[in-house]
Amino acid sequence: MQPDFSSVPRRKFLRQSGLAAAGLAIYGGLRTKGAATSPNETMRVAVMGLNRGLDHVNALIGIKNVEVAMLCDIDDLRLARALKVMDERQARKPQSNKDIRKVLDDSSLDALFIAAPNHWHAPAAIMACNAGKHVYVEKPCSHNPWENEMIVAAARKHKRVVQMGNQRRSWPGEIEAMQMLRSGMIGKLKFARCWYNNSRPSIGRGKHVPVPSNLDYSLWQGPAPERPYVDNLIHYNWHWRWHWGNAELGNNGIHALDVARWGLGVDYPKTVTCNGGRYEFDDDQETPDTTIATYDFGSVGIMWDGSSCHPRTHEKLPFVTFYGDQGSMETDGGGYKIFDLKGFQTGGGKGDGGDRVHIENFLDSVRNGKTPNSEIAEGAKSTLLIHLGNIAYRTGRMLNVDASSGRLVDDKEGQAFWKRDYRKGWEPKV
Repeated sequence: MQPDFSSVPRRKFLRQSGLAAAGLAIYGGLRTKGAATSPNETMRVAVMGLNRGLDHVNALIGIKNVEVAMLCDIDDLRLARALKVMDERQARKPQSNKDIRKVLDDSSLDALFIAAPNHWHAPAAIMACNAGKHVYVEKPCSHNPWENEMIVAAARKHKRVVQMGNQRRSWPGEIEAMQMLRSGMIGKLKFARCWYNNSRPSIGRGKHVPVPSNLDYSLWQGPAPERPYVDNLIHYNWHWRWHWGNAELGNNGIHALDVARWGLGVDYPKTVTCNGGRYEFDDDQETPDTTIATYDFGSVGIMWDGSSCHPRTHEKLPFVTFYGDQGSMETDGGGYKIFDLKGFQTGGGKGDGGDRVHIENFLDSVRNGKTPNSEIAEGAKSTLLIHLGNIAYRTGRMLNVDASSGRLVDDKEGQAFWKRDYRKGWEPKV
């Protein structure tokens, strides 16, 4: 006979669970200095990368006692668009600059929000920590595993609050779902499956053309070794080139893998495999459009199934499904559903999503010295999963991993992907 998952009222359970409603953070509070610390003080922030970063801007200008004081992007058109948004919604006009190094010279800034391309995430975050700023950095928090280690080291050395933009860690419905898993509502956890589906078009074949006058391509490349400009790279298709991006696994897979790792309560896997290919189009994309990555943690496992060029709409797949010995749980869109072993739904919950709640958690952590919901050491663990998956794909075989540290075991070929080369003078330093 299966347990009645609906026998405990959700609200009563949440009151009695004793688990932190702020996302089950496992690290002690970080003491901060040099930033606005009173709720009534205005916190001055900068936003780098004004495509995804424009979502940050829109969230920030709706939060009390926060001023978007500086905008940073290498594209004049994007800067102009963001400044127009600010003119309409914030009384005080922000400054703007294409060069993040000059932005960080402003001693009055409290924090930097980073939504630039992936190859900029860790270098900019490390530079910001070195400059005394707190950091909100979009996922993945690094372009390679070595940067993972460096970004955590920078946060620790400078005692900065650094939060990764895996927003589900602050969504009420996701937090509630994790609490339900911890309570044993589907029994002993065994496995998690994750899915991502899209119908992305071909990126075609890029042509070597003059750099558009609105772009500072040298600054866009930043820490990445220089390559000639091609017309199908900026502003999005860099995701599918290893030199700058981390494939769909690092673009969208990290969100699901983070939820799966969070729910199962695991850190580093023992083995990793990743298979797939570029099946749909013959174009400049180097990364796979179809991927299956598996992670064995010993007592539990995770699988991520990604399809970038086929929508699979008829399958109606959830975001993440957890499997226990007494049932299963689907999480999707900020809510969750619980099923018994016969497939009957026996519980569930809903919650809001979006960026604002996660950003508010970061700002509150800066003001009050608390641990954010996705403190960078936790974000780096989830980011490492995508790096390991991509290394397994690129080497074409299973990886053996030290489950105590996340490092590769006796793997010279895989280790070659652990760190990248940097442009002269741009290698991150803590």
